[in-house]
Amino acid sequence: MVTSAAAKTPRPSWAGRNYSLLTAAAIITNLGSQGALIAAAFAVLEAGGSGGDVGLVAAARTLPLVLFLLIGGAVADRLPRHRVMVAANTLNFLSQGAFAALVITGRAELWHMLLLSGLGGVGQAFFGPAAEGMLMSSVSGEQAGRAFALYRMAMQGAGLGGAALGGVLVAGIGPGWVLAVDAAAFALAGALRAFLDVSHIPPRAPGGGLLADLREGWREFTGRAWLWTIVVQFAVVNAVVGAAEAVFGPLVARDHLGGAGPWGFALGAFGAGTLLGALLMTRWKPRRLLLAGILCVFPLAAPSAALAVPVPVPVLAAVMFVCGVSVEVFGVSWMTALHQEIPEEKLSRVAAYDWFGSVAMVPLATALAGPADDAFGRTASLWGCSALVFLMTALVLFVPDVRNLTRRTKEITAAEPAPRPATEPTELPGPAGPAAGSPDAEGSVGRLG
Repeated sequence: MVTSAAAKTPRPSWAGRNYSLLTAAAIITNLGSQGALIAAAFAVLEAGGSGGDVGLVAAARTLPLVLFLLIGGAVADRLPRHRVMVAANTLNFLSQGAFAALVITGRAELWHMLLLSGLGGVGQAFFGPAAEGMLMSSVSGEQAGRAFALYRMAMQGAGLGGAALGGVLVAGIGPGWVLAVDAAAFALAGALRAFLDVSHIPPRAPGGGLLADLREGWREFTGRAWLWTIVVQFAVVNAVVGAAEAVFGPLVARDHLGGAGPWGFALGAFGAGTLLGALLMTRWKPRRLLLAGILCVFPLAAPSAALAVPVPVPVLAAVMFVCGVSVEVFGVSWMTALHQEIPEEKLSRVAAYDWFGSVAMVPLATALAGPADDAFGRTASLWGCSALVFLMTALVLFVPDVRNLTRRTKEITAAEPAPRPATEPTELPGPAGPAAGSPDAEGSVGRLG
């Protein structure tokens, strides 16, 4: 028997067992979570809730995420990360399953949705930092950027299918069954993550307790100007984009676009854009990582403006597609910068501060979206969201480290910590932290970074 040369070719070093398992699990969860995003909003509306109630349910998931993120990051750097991920997936499976059962049986009340969404947020708080640290420790060398791009391409491709199918299924069979599919996806993904191998990660040396770990992560976070300024930027960007997607989008869709189906189509176009953006980043390696990424955040101001008009569904879908491409350029550049600059043993704690900054203002923004709709009008509120995205992104470009941080071509080994850029301070700059404290929620729009 003749064996083909392709069959003898080993997988790239960055596409090992852990990378493959993480990618497969992300595909499964994104298939469910993108449809569940639509289903949760329409479950509230079908139960007689208002736009304000939709915002409250979205905020109920994000508030526990904010409260527990930093603890989740410290725990993920102390315990085997895959066990933290599996435990978090189990909690998400149980809470989402209960949510689905109540919606299917017609017994869901607002307080049920608030409680179960909150439990889902707790699970995400422990899952996110552990998952980010696990992914970054699964690749090495100059191909890290390509590995992250392929991972995100697979994840976003699943999100594309999940969003498009989710909108159709919500309209066809109801939001409860879409939530049930999401619960099953968490169970299957958790089973896959149980097989991750953490033997390559050196054991933590005995040291201080949880508070000491948090302080060490804080020093790492605040000692890098590019890191904390971009996190502050996304504290605002994610808040207003999240409010537009979780609250204003479904309301505009219901009143002007034809309901859940067209809104699901628009979210699917965003997913298609992320797929193309990730594919682009498998080939393109911008030398100035963060400059290229930040310039691609400006298009995120466009969807809120499109909803404010509102534009026809095909135009909205085109806008969302362009935003999807832009998000992936930023996302891959951001992950590559973190992988290049942050020591492995601190990845989850830094990721926790990153996540914390990225989501801290989302509960407030989503909770206030309904009242803002009543007080200022939907059009004015959406134009305000667009202006804030543009302003925060422009301000970050004044930070020298954001403009000047470059891609390193020398391969960094696991035992060799990445040096800080010469322009960054090596000590904590002062007692004050970022002005506003803080992904892909599994799924940035959620957490875009």
